[in-house]
Amino acid sequence: MLVLVSAGAALYTAWQIQRDVAAVSARFTLDPGPRSTLIFDSKDKPIAALYREHRMPVALEEMSGDLVTAVLVTEDRRFFSHDGIDFRRMAASTLANLRHGRIVQGGSTITQQFVRGAFLDRSRTYARKVREAWLATELETRYSKRAILQAYLNRVYLGDGYYGVEAASRGYFGKSASKLNATEGATLAALINRPSGYGLRRTPARVRERRDWVLRQMLGQGDLDPVRYASSVVVPVASTLASAQTRATEDLARIHHGPYFVDTVTQLLQAQFDTTTILTGGLRVYTTLDSDVQRFAEQSILKRLGELDKRRKQGEPLQAALVAIEPSTGFVRAMVGGRNFVESPFNRAIDAKRQPGSAFKPFVFAAALEAGYSPGTIIGGLDESVASAQGAYLPAGEHELEATTLRSALVHSSNRAAVHLLQRVGLRPTIDLAARMGLDSMPAVPSLALGTGEVSLLHLTSAYTVFVNGGIQKPPTFIRRVEDSAGRVLYRAESEGTRVMSESTAFLMASMLADVVDSGTGYAARTNGFRLPAGGKTGSTDDHADAWFVGFTPQLAAGVWMGFDRPQPIMRRGFASVVAVPAWAGFMKDATTGNKAEWITAPAGISRIRRCRESGSLATEFCELYGEVTDDMVAAGRAPDLCPLHNATGTVAPVARVAPVAPAGPPSP
Repeated sequence: MLVLVSAGAALYTAWQIQRDVAAVSARFTLDPGPRSTLIFDSKDKPIAALYREHRMPVALEEMSGDLVTAVLVTEDRRFFSHDGIDFRRMAASTLANLRHGRIVQGGSTITQQFVRGAFLDRSRTYARKVREAWLATELETRYSKRAILQAYLNRVYLGDGYYGVEAASRGYFGKSASKLNATEGATLAALINRPSGYGLRRTPARVRERRDWVLRQMLGQGDLDPVRYASSVVVPVASTLASAQTRATEDLARIHHGPYFVDTVTQLLQAQFDTTTILTGGLRVYTTLDSDVQRFAEQSILKRLGELDKRRKQGEPLQAALVAIEPSTGFVRAMVGGRNFVESPFNRAIDAKRQPGSAFKPFVFAAALEAGYSPGTIIGGLDESVASAQGAYLPAGEHELEATTLRSALVHSSNRAAVHLLQRVGLRPTIDLAARMGLDSMPAVPSLALGTGEVSLLHLTSAYTVFVNGGIQKPPTFIRRVEDSAGRVLYRAESEGTRVMSESTAFLMASMLADVVDSGTGYAARTNGFRLPAGGKTGSTDDHADAWFVGFTPQLAAGVWMGFDRPQPIMRRGFASVVAVPAWAGFMKDATTGNKAEWITAPAGISRIRRCRESGSLATEFCELYGEVTDDMVAAGRAPDLCPLHNATGTVAPVARVAPVAPAGPPSP
């Protein structure tokens, strides 16, 4: 009876195993496992990986011969001659284990190891071993030896979070698996047996002992000649590991470069794809990041923070952010969101909204140009308060001028002129223009002219690109395209922009902002060594809690913000020209090296005129005679009338200095 029961149980177990094997074999695949999503820079160089298991599958032909040989002599030297099970090795390992009273040698072939990792659980039972052997023989009837070996080498765990030989090669040695020599190949092969126990960086002596054993096997098999063996076995393990600098570009398991940018890309991916697809689907994400420009951005910010830290000496750490955008495309070429991503991943370039101060003034002036004003239009009555729903308002503590031109007001960042101009142009047209340029939710108050609305550095910098891009707004773009693991395009960025102001307004604004850099509040860019034609504007809040500078050349726009996470004065007299502009200038000097000294081409319809300084009108010969003339530019249809003040006797009407010149009509498209 006992015999019958035992036989029945054995038959039932055999039936279960056969059923399980049939079910598993029906879904056989040589997929190496979850694939890392790779993030590439603008030159299509990988800069980071997102993963559940960091794996970068490559073809067998892209693995060095020394590496493949080292794995074969270590794990399965008769791989190309057996049918999935190596009975000779199985018997030898059984005897060795019995002799030592513990497991000292494994008997599984590479095919069995692949089956175990891909299709079976980790239980240590005879039933699982039978399933493993059965499935291994079945797998070998369906796929070639090379295909199985390739899948195995792409799947095997090699410690430190690296799955597959490519990820491990880049992580440990700073190079592709195709470039590994015998020493490095033997080191990876040594890790397969105990990837966690043989910590390559933690216990190099133990790894070397195992590596040297692998090299001896290669020598004994004739895969290494004595000369190569001798030169390989003397190499210390530590000397083969990649330097920190090399790992920063090759070890994609750790984000070393552009972490705030990569984090933003990750968030954008999460808005479009599910987590499983991102972490296991092997997406290829091609971004807009220029790695060289990013490096310059990080260096400039850290350098400037270090300089300011020496001046401040104590207190909580000053923070900073930088964004660089290519105006013609909207591509974000660099982004720094703080002084240290590991210590504070909060992205101050995007998620921190602060008052921009005078850096908002260009949008007031642009709205005025759209309404028919010109750079030389005189704004008078600057010593008078403006009326508002909140009461009479006049910025205090400024110049004594009663009148000034738009150009001069922007160059010298006149608060009173900005407030008066906003009142005359209107809050709603200004707020609407700012919204079209990407700055929404602006408050409808007179102090808006002084930047009391809150903005992010990213969107403020993006808005400035409109001035250098002919009035076209192109949203800031981080991702060019996304492909699946088979190369099918899943997403492609749109390149179309939206016209938000006339081309003539954009050009005239760029001209005025160029004067800010050449002779106004942005002149510190010149004293800090930046020489290319450029425009820009500083921004400082009343208590010096925020320092901004946003500037541009035709090829690149960049914005810098500096301040504390909890607003407080940066330092005594912490104006943007002192705090932020040096960081901008240092970055732009590096980022634009080799660029031509060129400026924006004037669009059709822009006229150069001689304007009377006193009246703001078109200069006459008498204005020239009395030396009251300046050069200016106006859009088509906006030339002022002839000066009514100067004549042959030199008389000047007394009201002219404060009377505003009326705008010349709506802008041309």
